[in-house]
Amino acid sequence: MQHNIFTTMRSMKLIDGCKGIQVYALNSSSTTAGGVAGGVAGDKIHLHDHLKLNSIRSKSNQSNAVTEALISYGLPATDLLEPPIEPYLKSVNVVETLADVYRRLENCSQFEKSGIYIEQCSIFRSLCDPKLLRRSLRSARQHAVDAHSKVVLSAWLRFERRVDELEGLSSMDCGGRILECPKATLVSGYDPDSVYNSCRCRETPSEADDVESSIGDQGCSTSEEDGDVSFCIGDDEVRCVRYRIAALSRPFEAMLYGSFTESRREKINFSHNGVSVKGMRAAEVFSRMRKLDSFPPEIVLELLSFANKFCCEELKTVCDAHLASLVCNIHDALILVEYGLEETAYLLVASCLQVVLRELPRLIGNPNVMRIFCSSEARERLAMVGQASFVLYYFLSQVAMEEDMKSNSTVMLLERLGECAKTRWQKELAFHQLGCVMLERKEYKDAQHWFEVAAEMGHIYSLVGVARTKYKRGHKYSAYKQMNSLISEYKPVGWMYQERSLYCIGKEKMMDMNTATDLDPTLPYPYKYRAVAMVEENMIGAAISEINKIIGFKVSPDCLELRAWFSIALKNYEGALRDIRALLTLDPNYMMFHGKVQGDHLVELLCHQVQQWSQADCWMQLYDRWSSVDDIGSLAVVHQMLANDPGKSVLRFRQSLLLLRLNCQKAAMRSLRLARNHSGSEHEKLVYEGWILYDTGHREEALAKAEESISIQRSFEAFFLKAYALADTSLDPESSSYVIQLLEEALRCPSDGLRKGQALNNLGSVYVDCDKLDFAADCYLNALNIRHTRAHQGLARVYHLKNQRKPAYDEMTKLIEKARNNASAYEKRSEYCDRDMAKSDLSMATQLDPLRTYPYRYRAAVLMDDHKEAEAIAELTKAIAFKPDLQLLHLRAAFHDSMGDSASTLRDCEAALCLDPNHGDTLKLYKKPLD
Repeated sequence: MQHNIFTTMRSMKLIDGCKGIQVYALNSSSTTAGGVAGGVAGDKIHLHDHLKLNSIRSKSNQSNAVTEALISYGLPATDLLEPPIEPYLKSVNVVETLADVYRRLENCSQFEKSGIYIEQCSIFRSLCDPKLLRRSLRSARQHAVDAHSKVVLSAWLRFERRVDELEGLSSMDCGGRILECPKATLVSGYDPDSVYNSCRCRETPSEADDVESSIGDQGCSTSEEDGDVSFCIGDDEVRCVRYRIAALSRPFEAMLYGSFTESRREKINFSHNGVSVKGMRAAEVFSRMRKLDSFPPEIVLELLSFANKFCCEELKTVCDAHLASLVCNIHDALILVEYGLEETAYLLVASCLQVVLRELPRLIGNPNVMRIFCSSEARERLAMVGQASFVLYYFLSQVAMEEDMKSNSTVMLLERLGECAKTRWQKELAFHQLGCVMLERKEYKDAQHWFEVAAEMGHIYSLVGVARTKYKRGHKYSAYKQMNSLISEYKPVGWMYQERSLYCIGKEKMMDMNTATDLDPTLPYPYKYRAVAMVEENMIGAAISEINKIIGFKVSPDCLELRAWFSIALKNYEGALRDIRALLTLDPNYMMFHGKVQGDHLVELLCHQVQQWSQADCWMQLYDRWSSVDDIGSLAVVHQMLANDPGKSVLRFRQSLLLLRLNCQKAAMRSLRLARNHSGSEHEKLVYEGWILYDTGHREEALAKAEESISIQRSFEAFFLKAYALADTSLDPESSSYVIQLLEEALRCPSDGLRKGQALNNLGSVYVDCDKLDFAADCYLNALNIRHTRAHQGLARVYHLKNQRKPAYDEMTKLIEKARNNASAYEKRSEYCDRDMAKSDLSMATQLDPLRTYPYRYRAAVLMDDHKEAEAIAELTKAIAFKPDLQLLHLRAAFHDSMGDSASTLRDCEAALCLDPNHGDTLKLYKKPLD
């Protein structure tokens, strides 16, 4: 039956393509008159029909029906797979690029730092490390000088951590620090040392600062001063003090004390100057009190226009600041921004933009919002008031690309980004991203143009885009020559061979694919291509093994979708369901099979083919998978449990822990926020808020949340959070003792075995650090008794410290046998065996997870000990090419230093310090050649 299915598949006419990171499956039927929407709707009906049919068929027939229903979409084909062209700055020599950024940061003026940190942020984005990205953004905000930049960067920081998903919080709420405080952003000036201080915006103003209300007759009183001039507006007169009105501006001074006839009059006709009686009275009050707090917004808006008309700079500044302080919601912002633009009110426009930007991505599709930014005229209006900048459009275009790469708004924002670009790197980024968007829109001629412009500016990676667009336009040989030239001219990297493989056939294609993997094993496309090629040869088992290679260390929705496809073809519906549930945890809105089937619909269909579990069964299954370190399987079980009980915050929290272990940080934060939002008690909510703060770098605030939670109710999670956050520093004996006490308190509180096992494991680690090895061993053994398999690693460490190498080795062997994901176990076991066995274990660790850096460092160190310096450096260089890691760069710098190569030492130190400017060992080495 399997052979017949694939024979049928291969005979289908595959009519559409696959591009981007999603695995697109093809529908063999022709397009209906209903278009795309009709097609999607039809597919959903198609699936539901099969569900209905399955309810009356035998189990065997049901299985065949499911397979046939899904196969009707057509399996992915090798001819239709393409790697994405990443919309980032991508360097041919990333180490030199990082080093250059660090050098410029060290040598630039304080007012240039913010811009260079934005450039660093654009480089870090291609490294796919959210923590590095956030750190760059924080540094850019820290060194920002003007209010506009502070507004944009604070909103960007907020967007990166999506605080808006926390129920009960407004986008304009202050997080407690100046760094992201919406009021602090509106204060211009350079004060980098203050941004991490607590802000004062939540303080209650003193009564002395309260504003006097009512402006009626009392408001117009001149107090001890008698008015000596009246401004007549219609039948009304506004009595004023002449010299105070004259002090408002040069024009008034000239009018009232110059050669004009008004200087000799006691009554001045002001009826035709566009000022109302209330407006003039407000101007009179301001001339005496220099305050506007008692006036309603409409009067202050009139005063703003008055100030512009008569060049009253102080009045305009006060009006601007006062109106800016009133903007607190999107409705007000969209109204007031027009006044601000018309009257060139810098702070008012900045305040309106802040409200809009802090509501992203929710407002990115709002036409009223986009009208402020998108057109050239809109950018020019913003520029006239100092509110158009590269950083503004960089932020907006990033949000737009995440939401919808193909939208007209995205194109227009990127065009404005190009108009704002001044430096070379800014132009490279803007034009390259325009090329990526046009490629996605299938506007190949325009895409090629923009890629060529970016390449002319110096962005070599854009030549990949040039080749791709040539290929799309039917010039395959030209595309091949383009990539061939690139490989010949520059030191080859993985993405060059990956791209050239698209334009080859047969053995040459597979050779390029394999070379790409050898140079950069983190590229998903070669694994996907080889796997699909194996399926086309009816080697489904081998295909699953191939795709497992990358899923083992780099989990992504497209690879999980592909493996689910293969499992369906094998009628392994449990495996398919596992992968789809895990996929939906990473991306709940993922559309499968060329965007035709919602993941939830597919789960519904497949659930009819597998044994159904109760919630109690799910807990048992979760224990099994957690114990075997099967993180994807655990994710799938948690997804099923949440389907049965969506409000269970503890399950969301478990989900976030698993996602962090899989290095899916954004998805992990989403789960953690949902855990917080679904919390049924205040003490539980505080714990999850504490974890959010901890994971975003706010350790002290996290500790405060833990303590507040404990004050309400003692709980396992609150004590555990506090202990975990405290242990995140170098512990002295007193601090270690306190952490031990906290973990013991946690273990006395109710919890499940999964978390108690983690607490026992952590407690054992602290005991080891305190040299209390017997206590540590007891903790690890207790953890193992409740199936916390990772405790084997801690117990091995205890045996090793007791000079019992064989038991240590045996413990790690047990972990390798039990753990589904065991790259770290091979790595750790290498510490407890001789050199040859260590090499074998580390080779296996690298094969399972090439992103682990210790094996490269160990092999390089061994080569240096054997006086094979060139080979040692080559070992590190190979890893640095696809993972520019701090430790790898530091070690290579040390090797260069030992060889007397000072230039290479400095370069590697600078690149390492770009990643972590406070790394002590690298700083010491960096300064050594300069002494």
